[in-house]
Amino acid sequence: MDRALIVGVNITTDRKKGSFSLAMDEMMSLVKACGMEPVGRIEQNMEYANAGTYIGSGKVDEVHEMVRALEADIVVFDNGLSPIQLRNLQRELDCPVMDRTTLILEIFSTRARTREAKLQVEVARLQYMLPRLVGLHDALSRQGGGSGAVSNKGAGEKKLELDRRRLEQRLTSMKRELEGIAGERETQRKKRAESGIPRVALIGYTNAGKSTIMNTLLSAYVEDEEKKVFAEDMLFATLDTTVRRIAPPNQNAFLLSDTVGFISNLPHNLVKAFRSTLDEVREADLLLQVVDYSDENYMEHIKVTEDTLKELGAETIPMLYLFNKADLCGMGEFAAVQGEDKIYMSAKSSNGIEALLSLIAGKLSGGYKDCTLMIPYKRGDITAYLNEHAVVHYMEYQEEGVFMEVNMSLIDIGRYKEFIIN
Repeated sequence: MDRALIVGVNITTDRKKGSFSLAMDEMMSLVKACGMEPVGRIEQNMEYANAGTYIGSGKVDEVHEMVRALEADIVVFDNGLSPIQLRNLQRELDCPVMDRTTLILEIFSTRARTREAKLQVEVARLQYMLPRLVGLHDALSRQGGGSGAVSNKGAGEKKLELDRRRLEQRLTSMKRELEGIAGERETQRKKRAESGIPRVALIGYTNAGKSTIMNTLLSAYVEDEEKKVFAEDMLFATLDTTVRRIAPPNQNAFLLSDTVGFISNLPHNLVKAFRSTLDEVREADLLLQVVDYSDENYMEHIKVTEDTLKELGAETIPMLYLFNKADLCGMGEFAAVQGEDKIYMSAKSSNGIEALLSLIAGKLSGGYKDCTLMIPYKRGDITAYLNEHAVVHYMEYQEEGVFMEVNMSLIDIGRYKEFIIN
């Protein structure tokens, strides 16, 4: 396991009071999530970053001494480093240097499971790496060659230029493959939209409990263990967007999607790379923002999530706030709804799930109406469909067909309006 020394710089003109300490604590968790052992932490307050090394020259010497004293294998910065800063720091410290963005990309690359997620992470990584190739091959001189000789065509090209060309070609190839996958995902989304089943998306800060809530609902209403998603108490435990159909008794079914968690200063390349996956958020009828209520910085997490929603263009979608892990705050019987858009709950103990479903039903009720239908016996497919996708209040087999009183979606009302008798 690599030993990591964490360096954080508080640019006083940029950060709000208290946010630097939060960021440094988060870096400790990120380093652990990346499979490294944090062995030390150095902080510096500066008004402006040093153009050459980000930190001051005196602090560079201090970090170098700490690397040797703690036998650190790598230095991780809680800041974004320019290509020049990265090159200079690696030369001065005589050890590998990683910035916050590279660290998050590394975590994402180890957690991606599906082909789409792996491609998205790799695209973001290559886009970030390309400008940082500068200076990596300074020791390599240009190849020599006689002027005008056909056999020497291409001679003199640096290894740096060859590397950049290979990366650009690989990037183009992966983007093309991602476009194909995005097209398939768009087709799936259109089919779900045509089904008339409302779409609900779990969103929130990483490790707030989104996947645990998904699994709790699946355990209660879907008898298939293979439908469950991976859930673990760690940052970015899952990256892959998963969509599952939830059908509680006496309530209309809905499609629930579990999405990648957000984090402060999430690399822009990652947001851009995951945009097709996050379309599940933009096209949802209702958002469930899961908040780790046991975290003292939960209000800051809410702000980060809502800032990311604005970047995605999803800030106007109706939202419920799920204050999860309330059992860790000594709230006892806490599953009481406060207002129309807030609930305290514990996904792990299932406390509050029933109240949550009632809230979801209330928010989605605008897209449903009670109707009475007479379905001809020859259209048994409609009867079967409504039994699966609508809430059937009453059903009777009469001489002219199947008489049904149901609560159904507006889309289905338009689809089967010829059979509605009131």
